[in-house]
Amino acid sequence: MDRIAQAIDELERLARPGVAEGMARYGIATADRVVGVRIGDIRALAKRMGRDQPLAEALWGAGIYEARLLACFVADPKAMTPELMDRWTGDFDNWATCDTACFHLFDKTPYALAKVREWAQREEEFVRRAGYVLLASLAIHAKKLGDRELAAFLPLIDEAADDARNFVKKGVSWALRALGHRRGLHEEAVALAEILAASREPTRRWIGKDALRDLRRSLVARKLGL
Repeated sequence: MDRIAQAIDELERLARPGVAEGMARYGIATADRVVGVRIGDIRALAKRMGRDQPLAEALWGAGIYEARLLACFVADPKAMTPELMDRWTGDFDNWATCDTACFHLFDKTPYALAKVREWAQREEEFVRRAGYVLLASLAIHAKKLGDRELAAFLPLIDEAADDARNFVKKGVSWALRALGHRRGLHEEAVALAEILAASREPTRRWIGKDALRDLRRSLVARKLGL
């Protein structure tokens, strides 16, 4: 049995009753095919398999939800190309695949910053979400990335803050909150959130208030040493 067949066979073996049905409640029902494997089991399987770029690409091409998540964990960030990132992003059909790819793979590639700017201005819902989730991922994970480099993306957040599509507006809010959790960007993020929260436009107001709740709570916790 080749590695791709073995990996899919293993995913099917790890399936648990009720998991696939439960995913519909979290907006994952649009995925082409759902086997019903918990994310913890997928990550454990990926750890056993190790990095394997050819396998990752084959898993992605299988069109199975869990296989694509597994692909994100076994892919080699150094082997990802801008073209391959675009192809995978174009296949996103749910928020979980989008977020897993951005948070566990794309943010480790040397093309991440360029893709934030590119995808954040695209029209497709999950591609645009990917731009903002990737920005959030960089703010959290890329410790060597300077605050000023990330601050340059605040205008992009303002630009997308009137996109009322559910998965876009939540991605925009996540990006703003993640930037604001950086000490050097907290004040700028709060200032933008306050402007958005005062808007008469419902989506801008929702994003601003959502971000402010989180950023003010984190500031209080920081002052208390929590």
